[in-house]
Amino acid sequence: MNDNDPQPPEASGLRVGVIGAGAWGTALANAIAGAGHDVVLWGRDPDAASTIESARENARYLPGVTLHERISVTSDLRALSDIAFALLVTPAQTAREVGAAAALVLPAGVPLILCAKGIERETGYFLCDVISETCPGLSIGILSGPSFAADVARGMPTAVTLAFREPGLAERLAALISGPALRIYHGADVRGVEIGGATKNVLAIACGAAIGRGLGESARAALIARGFAEILRFAQAYGGQPETLMGLSGLGDLVLTCGGPQSRNFAFGQRLGEGASPEEASGGKLAEGAHTAAILVSLARARGIEMPIAEAVAALTDGRLTVETAMDSLMTRPLRAEG
Repeated sequence: MNDNDPQPPEASGLRVGVIGAGAWGTALANAIAGAGHDVVLWGRDPDAASTIESARENARYLPGVTLHERISVTSDLRALSDIAFALLVTPAQTAREVGAAAALVLPAGVPLILCAKGIERETGYFLCDVISETCPGLSIGILSGPSFAADVARGMPTAVTLAFREPGLAERLAALISGPALRIYHGADVRGVEIGGATKNVLAIACGAAIGRGLGESARAALIARGFAEILRFAQAYGGQPETLMGLSGLGDLVLTCGGPQSRNFAFGQRLGEGASPEEASGGKLAEGAHTAAILVSLARARGIEMPIAEAVAALTDGRLTVETAMDSLMTRPLRAEG
């Protein structure tokens, strides 16, 4: 570790904050508590937080999963005032608001790990830039990779990536959070990790739409391969490293998210493919890719990057194209050299 790097917390007796009591926040809280730490799990809704605390179960998001005994649940952000580090696990489009509120109570200089996947629609900012702006003085990292909350909460084997611009900090925190089932690799390519997490959701919608439309597994495989080429082009244009995108937080997450309806984004696309409107397809559940598609396309065009699959998804989710037209436009593109 460089002497100028922020110093990570010591390994013993940690108190860790998890900001966001949805499925992923609860799952990460369980994993971190299982790794031997005390966890403060914060949820916005006081009644919901109280219910989770008393029932020792997040019945809305992770029914049947018992909350670890080392987790306390609260709706009071002041409970985060004495933690060693925190994870921000709220939807991408609420990251700015929640991050700004958390910044008022978090200890100065603590590491903050962003766990959302997306791009801020109103500004086009990547989320680490959003949080760096709203939480000045904190060291911002990002956790991403192929992971379903239910798998992590139940202790099933999962591997993800943690990136900080200070590689020594990433390495130490990865070691602190990792447990027997949740394995955390570390790196310094923050931009590459967050781009992989944001863009794969958009591609998952395309794959879901293809399956819902009945186009078959060969079409899905083609969309994954060509979609990954789009992600690589985009990431390189915005400072991500190709080797990062070839790893867990890029290709690994893309394959998982495009694999079936356990992914909310895939399920959303599948319902679109079956004829549902975007509003009907959401089913009241968050599909981050639907919020990311349009701003992703805008950022790509600003750098002259071709992303036809992302463009089709943006048009589909905005109601500018039907599923038939969107899929036809992708499958009848002019033949060219692969690359």
